[in-house]
Amino acid sequence: MVRFGTGGWRAVIGDEFTRANIQLLAKAMSRKMKSEGVAEEGIVIGYDRRFLSKESVKWACEVFAAEGIHVWFVNRSSPTPLIMYYVEKHQLHYGMMVTASHNPAIYNGFKVFTYGGRDASEEQTKDIEHYAEEIEAEAEPIAFIDYEQAKSEGRVTEFNPMNEYLDNIIANIDMHAIRERGLHIVLDPMYGVSQVAMKTILSTARCEMDLIHETHDTLFGRRMPAPSESSLTELRTYVREMECDLGIATDGDADRLGVVDDNGKYLHANDILVLLYYYLLKYRGWRGPAVRNVATTHLLDRLAESFGEVCYEVPVGFKHISAKMQETDALIGGESSGGLTVRGHINGKDGIYAASLLVEMIAVTKKRLSELAREIEETYGSTHMEEHSFRFTVARKQELQKILFEEKQLPEFPQEVAKVSYLDGVKVYFENGGWIIARFSGTEPLLRIFCEMSDEAQAIRNCNILEGFLDLKQN
Repeated sequence: MVRFGTGGWRAVIGDEFTRANIQLLAKAMSRKMKSEGVAEEGIVIGYDRRFLSKESVKWACEVFAAEGIHVWFVNRSSPTPLIMYYVEKHQLHYGMMVTASHNPAIYNGFKVFTYGGRDASEEQTKDIEHYAEEIEAEAEPIAFIDYEQAKSEGRVTEFNPMNEYLDNIIANIDMHAIRERGLHIVLDPMYGVSQVAMKTILSTARCEMDLIHETHDTLFGRRMPAPSESSLTELRTYVREMECDLGIATDGDADRLGVVDDNGKYLHANDILVLLYYYLLKYRGWRGPAVRNVATTHLLDRLAESFGEVCYEVPVGFKHISAKMQETDALIGGESSGGLTVRGHINGKDGIYAASLLVEMIAVTKKRLSELAREIEETYGSTHMEEHSFRFTVARKQELQKILFEEKQLPEFPQEVAKVSYLDGVKVYFENGGWIIARFSGTEPLLRIFCEMSDEAQAIRNCNILEGFLDLKQN
């Protein structure tokens, strides 16, 4: 069975992430490409450092080869944004990446990219699921050609397009300004795939650069490969003790970013999104709206309004952000989980480009990251976001769905409610500008609750009220 969520198909290794299902996915993609008349142009596939990632590409290649579809195989572990860039730059209709992004180490999966280097839309992934179901119903063995034979016959081409991806980033960053600052930066790739790209960019810009957690570890140091405050304790300590200008972390496939400022303070992804939008508007002089998902800070809305711009809200899933950015010619788009992109770059999130732009921001403004954050807080005020996650059984999920989305029950909150939205999950907007949302994750079996208020106490109180109403116990 192959089922897509908001971030591609992800499954537990050995459960649903199996060779048989990978072959099924490749066969379904082949059938879709043939039905659309784009099979002759081939497909590009990359992989990250997760367990079985490289082998999974080869299993997929064997099926594509048997289907007569040429595969351009990036033959070393690579960032997801590299594959998106290649699909866009070379005008391919499809690309794939073997990754489960920031999920726990027991997961792996596939992301599918479509024309323009975008995350596949829900309509596209439904098509793939339909073809997979059709193939399963046929109950016939899936044909494949041994990988080495497919390669020797020219059905698979191994290559590495890293240079053109890096050249594109370097061409769009003020490298001269960075060289002038002589910055000291530490990178935590979280045992993932960003170190080659970031080392190349920062070394070219003459930064002093240190690395932690750069080795290949499919267990990710026995922690989640997600750049959250709790997972970046060592990075924060390193920045303080070594007096670095900046600490940068990227998730497992390098499409998300985590940041530690010059004081060793973790900056939430919301803060980074606001900082970069502020920099592009005030210091680069660019103009354009912003796009965020339903679980991302409304401080972005205040910032946009102050420059005569608007901020659009979309469901969770970067495909919704990139689509809205294209529709509105938005300047920046992002999400509270650490993914963002900027107009003129790829149509998806890129932690490497975002990190490079952040370094440029420090260099051009000649201000420390903590100073810039304080500058924004003094101008636009501060907010606090609480994020809680809860696991559930199938029966419990059905119960929660009934309460929240069928009966549409909600507790009484201390703040006056302005409106309630069911765009993605259930989101309550308060008259004072705060909000709280409950939604089921599209990548893991979790119910997530986010609340943003003017201070921590209010945010925690509202979370406690909703969690108590739903009889939830935090993991």
